[in-house]
Amino acid sequence: MSHKITTNWKGNMLFDSDNPSGHHVLMDTDVEGKAREGLSPKALMLSSLAGCSGLDVVSILDKMKIDNYDLKMEVEGLLTDEHPKYYHTVILDYHFTGTDLNEEKINRAVQLSIDKYCGVMEMFRRFAEVKTNVHFHNK
Repeated sequence: MSHKITTNWKGNMLFDSDNPSGHHVLMDTDVEGKAREGLSPKALMLSSLAGCSGLDVVSILDKMKIDNYDLKMEVEGLLTDEHPKYYHTVILDYHFTGTDLNEEKINRAVQLSIDKYCGVMEMFRRFAEVKTNVHFHNK
């Protein structure tokens, strides 16, 4: 299996990239005097990590018949000082909010994503230390 995307330069520092599903994302960077119209490529990598793991967790919890929660993920990437700058450490915090959260099953679902299912996380582990934390916010 492979994925293929096409990325087109739209002028200035703006690029439009498609997705195998047909959707598009805009990418750019900070340029003095110009409004940002898209996500930075590095930030998009962090979003991909959260999305990949989040999809796993929600799918696993659905199979476990767990549905009384909200999920928010925060990802912080720490960059190297020298060029080419890349994330040497990534911290992924899972925040679950709800009433009577089943912490054991939620922890199991997160761990399965981290250890077995999330391919983006495995890719990150090839170049960065990945730290994860699970937080429970019972209402």
